[in-house]
Amino acid sequence: MKHTLKITIILVVVFLLAQIIGLAVTNEYIDHKTTEETGNVTWISLPYNISRPEVEEGTAFTAIIAAILVGTILVLILIKFGKVLWWKIWFFLAVAFCLTISFGAFIPQLAALFLAIILGIYKIARPTILIHNLTEIFIYGGLAAVFVPILNIYWGFALLLAISIYDAIAVWKSKHMISLAKFQAKSKVFAGLLIPYRKIKKPQKIKAPVQIKKVKVRTAVLGGGDIGFPLIFAGVVMKELMLQKPELIGFLITLMIPACTAIALLFLLIKGKQEHFYPAMPFLTAGCIVGFILVKLISLYV
Repeated sequence: MKHTLKITIILVVVFLLAQIIGLAVTNEYIDHKTTEETGNVTWISLPYNISRPEVEEGTAFTAIIAAILVGTILVLILIKFGKVLWWKIWFFLAVAFCLTISFGAFIPQLAALFLAIILGIYKIARPTILIHNLTEIFIYGGLAAVFVPILNIYWGFALLLAISIYDAIAVWKSKHMISLAKFQAKSKVFAGLLIPYRKIKKPQKIKAPVQIKKVKVRTAVLGGGDIGFPLIFAGVVMKELMLQKPELIGFLITLMIPACTAIALLFLLIKGKQEHFYPAMPFLTAGCIVGFILVKLISLYV
């Protein structure tokens, strides 16, 4: 087992929570009234009229893959030259952008921007486990609200398969994904979930001089892509369901996909070994496929 049972359950539950909230954010950006009247999924504008990419589904797939590759190369360059500050600035802008969109689904856009900036600064400057994971739960909903409208189920599947292959190569062959994870951990700015095994108590004041030994705390992690890509796929499936089912029914049926991906993640963590790195996306993609099949079956009877 890769982690203790307690840590495994916490990691899976937080992952599932991020999926559910992400779908809720995406759903809030669907104009259900207009969608029902026109028979076409219509989207509400993003905060501050942030533009979604105006591309066809196939072009969107290519653009996303290209962006991932270019982003990876840029981060590897930052690692090579030790530019931690540049990474933190980049990360802050991405966090503030996604959180603004995510919060903007539920609260006024000015409040969403203000809250996103405050949490983004706190996340970078004074990171705590609570703030880090709380923001991670909401970040990916913002991404989904941008990319779900420009993909269909076919290209959603293609994206999952492409990312799964890339993830396997990046972890097992080139191993650059491991380098990326270590760099992020060293810079204390990590894109993904972080669950520490225990809290470190503040040291008490001691009058006599003593030798202090540093204690390394083991941490369970799950990369941001492992959260974001299954969520985007689930959002695409939900988008299609909204043309066939009432809003609540469509949303609830879609939850089969997060449930199945959470089970796939649980399987990986139980079968995995300590101190070993695994590409999670192939397992999560399998969960998405099983979830999609269940969604189709349930849709026939509901």
